[in-house]
Amino acid sequence: MTTLAGRTIAALRSEHDTLASTVPTLTAEQLTGPSGASEWTIADTLSHVGSGAEITLAGFRSATGDAEAPGDGFNQGVWDRWNAASPQEQASGSVESDEKLVSALESVPEDQHDVLKVKSFMPDPLPYASYAALRLSEVANHSWDVRAGIDPKAAVADESAQLLAENLTGGIGFLLGFVGKPAEAGVDAVVEISGTPYRIVLADKALLTTEPVPATATFNGPLEAAIRLIYGRLRPEHTPADVEVTGNVTLDQLRTVFPGF
Repeated sequence: MTTLAGRTIAALRSEHDTLASTVPTLTAEQLTGPSGASEWTIADTLSHVGSGAEITLAGFRSATGDAEAPGDGFNQGVWDRWNAASPQEQASGSVESDEKLVSALESVPEDQHDVLKVKSFMPDPLPYASYAALRLSEVANHSWDVRAGIDPKAAVADESAQLLAENLTGGIGFLLGFVGKPAEAGVDAVVEISGTPYRIVLADKALLTTEPVPATATFNGPLEAAIRLIYGRLRPEHTPADVEVTGNVTLDQLRTVFPGF
């Protein structure tokens, strides 16, 4: 597929396949051990992936006319059920739930990718590519959370990092308004990500752009590490040795701007 939506959904499929191959290898001890998400175990993270897929699928089926809209209390009921499951049930269930969602997203014909709009948590329906990108934001980072609990040197898949960067400069750029705290840097900055067309802008708000704004600092390192920075997943213990920031802001300042979620 050549549409942005199609490429984003292909990345979702790849992320799903990675999880599907990883989950069966996890021991009971690993499932209840820490993940890359500071307050969640690996099982907690997988539960979030699975419950999120179930809720997203219900909303997607409603938006496409394949089912009625979920009723009041639907989300809470889903969360309660997943929270009550055992770690092993959360792990295996997450793969099954995510498969159903990815398959549903893949079923939309390519000629509808640039036409379809889907309701999300935002006030207005989102273009299909942006809707898929919201899910990729969740899965790519939580997949990393799972793998980082086993391997501190884990990275976000290059394909996912590229697509998240592309979508963050466009249809889901609003996310940086939620996750970015530019005032924490104490200075305005334009941080070029070396080897890419992308720049992180810190001013009255945070944004990612490909506009050739004059840079005041440089992030030297792979794009996937810069994406993890934006999503609050570039803590010192998970930072590649070759990553450095030069210019009018430091890496530690950037970490405070993007504390994660």
